[in-house]
Amino acid sequence: MKKTERTLVLLKPDAVQRNLAGEIISRFEKAGLKIVAMKLVLPTADQARTHYQINPNLPEKILTHLVAFLTASPVVAMVLEGNKAIPVVRKLVGSTEPLQSAPGTIRGDYTLDSYDLADADGRAVRNLVHASSSLEDAEKETTVWFTKDEIVDYKSIREQIIYDVNLDHILE
Repeated sequence: MKKTERTLVLLKPDAVQRNLAGEIISRFEKAGLKIVAMKLVLPTADQARTHYQINPNLPEKILTHLVAFLTASPVVAMVLEGNKAIPVVRKLVGSTEPLQSAPGTIRGDYTLDSYDLADADGRAVRNLVHASSSLEDAEKETTVWFTKDEIVDYKSIREQIIYDVNLDHILE
């Protein structure tokens, strides 16, 4: 039986401004994740604040930097679906601090920012991508960026290859 989950991904202003959106989206698709919602949006301060306030322990100073960064440019908001989508996306993206991200991850390959540099500059770390950290966060965050009508349920041929138990009809 197919078990899938959904996760929210934001390609942040640095990804959009550096023209990395297509490359990053391609990595998610190549891993077998399916896009069920996607749009380019210029976040409002209220929308960004609501998104980040899902984590209630975030200090106000950091929240202020995050809101300023997220509202500086358009972002690509996506809902991705697949088996264990949340851990798969987080593995592909790499560590929240780009300096700690392994080569082969999105952050490890495309940015070299660090917490130290961001702190010294008085700004948010530029780490290209937001990826939900849990199913509960994904569900809450998704409602900040999408209505239920904007999320599309559909079957793709690729799902048959990835999830179908009996592939005899394909191999004949």
